[in-house]
Amino acid sequence: MAKKKKPLIEEEIIYVSKSELKREAMQYHGLGAEIAKMPKKQRDRLPLNHDLKEALVVSDKVSDKSDAYRRNLNYIAKVLRTTENVDEIQAMIDIMLNKNNQADVLMNKIETLRDDLIKQGDDLINSTIDQYPSLERQKMRQLVRSAAKEVKAEKPAKNYKELFQYLKDAIML
Repeated sequence: MAKKKKPLIEEEIIYVSKSELKREAMQYHGLGAEIAKMPKKQRDRLPLNHDLKEALVVSDKVSDKSDAYRRNLNYIAKVLRTTENVDEIQAMIDIMLNKNNQADVLMNKIETLRDDLIKQGDDLINSTIDQYPSLERQKMRQLVRSAAKEVKAEKPAKNYKELFQYLKDAIML
């Protein structure tokens, strides 16, 4: 009797180029270096595993020794490759870095609003109060008027700063 040949099961082989592996390794190395440069308080907020925390402690100790620091960063990258929550760590880092950028943008917006209030006066005060109801009309008008006088007279900017702080407190709410 002739044996029946079993059909060969074709498995799909996913080919990953060596360059792609190197790029991925460089990403982990960059992420590890970024984490190592962070202050300890920020690192404590990251969801890091025990091995990674220990490697970062060693990284702090050898940061002034270039070869040891480089080898430690390579080890951190290796640990990151085996870590399951790398995406979560990267997301937390992005959030922490973006908060600073958002704060800068908000401060620039408040400074621009203050300067525009001084230049335009009552029309802009009314629309600003409509936009931010926690502002008091009388106090706003008084601060804008006295800040405009300071700017024209080139005196120390006490009310100018006070107007900024008042706007900042109202907008941050």
